[in-house]
Amino acid sequence: MNWITRMWYQGAWYQWLFLPLSVVFAVISGLRRWFFQRGWFKQTRVGVPVIVVGNISVGGNGKTPVVVALCDALKKSGFRVGVVSRGYGAKATHFPFDVNPDLSSDMTGDEPLLIARRCGVPVVIDPVRPRGANHLISQHQCDVIISDDGLQHYALARDIELVVVDGRLFGNGKLMPMGPLREGMWRLSAVDAIIFNQGSAEVNIPAELSRFNPIPMRFTPGDLINVKHSEMQIQVSELALRNQHISAMAGIGDPQRFFTQLAQMGLTVSNTIALPDHHAITIADIPAGTVIMTEKDAVKVSNIAHDDCWYQPVSASMPDDFYTNIIEQLRRLMQRH
Repeated sequence: MNWITRMWYQGAWYQWLFLPLSVVFAVISGLRRWFFQRGWFKQTRVGVPVIVVGNISVGGNGKTPVVVALCDALKKSGFRVGVVSRGYGAKATHFPFDVNPDLSSDMTGDEPLLIARRCGVPVVIDPVRPRGANHLISQHQCDVIISDDGLQHYALARDIELVVVDGRLFGNGKLMPMGPLREGMWRLSAVDAIIFNQGSAEVNIPAELSRFNPIPMRFTPGDLINVKHSEMQIQVSELALRNQHISAMAGIGDPQRFFTQLAQMGLTVSNTIALPDHHAITIADIPAGTVIMTEKDAVKVSNIAHDDCWYQPVSASMPDDFYTNIIEQLRRLMQRH
């Protein structure tokens, strides 16, 4: 845990040194929101319903599994869904950029590539989200747009806002850089639903969230899949019996969540490697022997992983009535568009 993470989530005296910068951040972000509300900054409404999946804090907390679950549910209900993403870390040189599942994560970023491979839906990278959304409509005939990590991208008008929160909640509750918040907690009262990421084990809803009636989300881990040879799959229990030395690595917002998930499944991990979110993994990062990683990391290392590297896909599960409500809202919205 680095000093910034410690300051944000455990508290530290030196957080107060950043108070002036947090005040500046609050003023700038507040004025930006106000300018959009007043119409002084242009907000574009595209011709189809837009769902935003985001958070009010920095870092990953389960947004991508929510996007994947929504894509799957909407596809099954007959919608032609597309995803627009900023593409953090992508090296694309032109926009809008269509994410081909056969491309490397260097070109697309890890999360857009994961979504494209898992869901089989059009995924577009574009820092100008309205342009990316319009591309999905005109070139892919999408009738629903999901904006991945788009809560603060106000240039794209939205119809449904979903905020994802994990067990770390809001850290010290301060705005950046003093704390991890992009927007104040007041923002939670303005969204359509808050999704609480419980991980792979059911936990009680924290008191800070209970007044918002959050939607519980659980991760269902799948069998392990070989990073280099995707046709090879193995159950966690089988791997645990035949291996005494197992390394686990995770470059996500909360690596400990992944390590805990493996332990809950009965796997004894002798070496854990916690990497920063979106870390560009190199050969030097991957230890010898049996290695288990997240799916998000696996899309980045398929060309450098050795034969004993495995990843564990997870599927997000939420109550049926959550999907029913989203689908009903979308159908009402489509009647208006």
